[in-house]
Amino acid sequence: MENRILDIHCPRCGAPAEYNVIRGRYVCAYCDGEFTSEIAQREKQGFRKMQGERLQESVKKYKLFRASCTGCGATVVFEENEALSNCAFCGRSLVRKEYPEARNMPESVIPFAITEDQAREQLSAWCAKNRGKPEAKKLTALLPELKGYYLPYEMVRGPVHMTASRMDGGSRYPCEGFLRDEFVNRSKQLDNLMLDGVEPFDTEAMQAFDFAYVAGHRMKIADISDKELEGRVRDEVSASCTPAVRKVLETKAVEVKTDAGEAVRMPVLLPVYTVCRDNLMAAVNGQTGKVSVRAEKVSHYYFIPWWLKAILAVLLFSGALFLALFLGGTELMTNLVITGMTALIFLMITLCLYSDTTHNRFAVESGRKVYTSGGEKRAMEDPVFLRNIDGVRQPVLLRFTTVPRVLKMVLLAAVALFLPVIVALFLNGFDFGRLELGGSAVWFCIAVPTVPVILLKYGVVQLYERPLVYTLTEKGKKKRYRPHRQGNRSQHSPGRVRAARQSGCVVRDHQLLRHVLADGVRI
Repeated sequence: MENRILDIHCPRCGAPAEYNVIRGRYVCAYCDGEFTSEIAQREKQGFRKMQGERLQESVKKYKLFRASCTGCGATVVFEENEALSNCAFCGRSLVRKEYPEARNMPESVIPFAITEDQAREQLSAWCAKNRGKPEAKKLTALLPELKGYYLPYEMVRGPVHMTASRMDGGSRYPCEGFLRDEFVNRSKQLDNLMLDGVEPFDTEAMQAFDFAYVAGHRMKIADISDKELEGRVRDEVSASCTPAVRKVLETKAVEVKTDAGEAVRMPVLLPVYTVCRDNLMAAVNGQTGKVSVRAEKVSHYYFIPWWLKAILAVLLFSGALFLALFLGGTELMTNLVITGMTALIFLMITLCLYSDTTHNRFAVESGRKVYTSGGEKRAMEDPVFLRNIDGVRQPVLLRFTTVPRVLKMVLLAAVALFLPVIVALFLNGFDFGRLELGGSAVWFCIAVPTVPVILLKYGVVQLYERPLVYTLTEKGKKKRYRPHRQGNRSQHSPGRVRAARQSGCVVRDHQLLRHVLADGVRI
């Protein structure tokens, strides 16, 4: 089997191991041995030490130079015979010096797989496809300035511990996931979102770094502080984990706190062709050819409170209803009464609906859009959630909105809405001809606005506060877990405890003790 650079090896037999999220450990497929994340981290630390010693000898074989920008501070390493006069990131002048160092070099590199001409063809194709965008017109003229760089990144791969919760409050759900390949940009001159747009990269092609890779290409040196790097790692890990959590919790309004302290981290170089001019930036993946372009103009995103969203929705709905009734020939007073009553009901419903969304204030955020040529990255599979079952934390599968639960809610709402009619049918022997719906008018006036409110406010809340729980086996099989009811614990009931006390028995069973304490009985 090929020894890939990112493999984690079993300390017992040396075979590659994979992380098992359910077990929370690395598991060897060859000998079924298990080991912790700390062992995996130590393995990569040993590789880092040997790689540094090798690079110290390798740098002596190459005549390299370093160019530092007097404006933005970017530092680029290149070959002796390459002519560099201006910074490719800001256009300022460069100061050239010999580069005899091997310190702070990356451990691994993904080599360029496409040429500069091929990268220009990819960017030209994007411009032709998006000719209506002003960025496309300007980039067409800047195609000759597209240059290839090995850019510095921090690669994060390994287990991630998370705590997820809905923004509308309620339960917190601990969960575990495995981050495959998260690349965090370590350059402060280029836009993070634009560089995220060229991902994913195929890590199967990753090699141990050698200065020979600089031949024919430029290598940019990392220039952000350790503190800033930690902040970027934390933000990007959370951003990569959030979509998978949203899928399980069935809402975008989620908060995810992550801890990737057990993940393996490595400084790497990734191949990127880039061009920068004023506020316009574009990049092409030097391995796959994927294009990412940052918009020139800043876009503004407005956030408004939930109650204002509800009022605006009611105004739009009421205006549309009034106009429809007016065009239909309804009298003005009748139109106003119908619109006013409907607006009141709709206002109650929308206030309840929007109150379960993000409780944000008035805010304006600014940013630039990023256009890509497709192929989104997916760094994390669906996470495994954890739950305390019978005093033991176990991996579980959560389900919220299922067909039976939705049908049950709809049925209960219908019963509440038509309760007088249902009672009347029972009393008259289900004789629909004798029904007088006029007698239920008062009930309908109360039920029509309140039933949807109760359905949204309590039915939906209960739906997300009481998920269906399925326990998981190591092979991925699931089984529905049903909490023990009081009747199923008769052997630990207060009556049995009192009988045991009267007979002089001593309670020794820890399981019994836990149920006794849960029942609030003194022993």
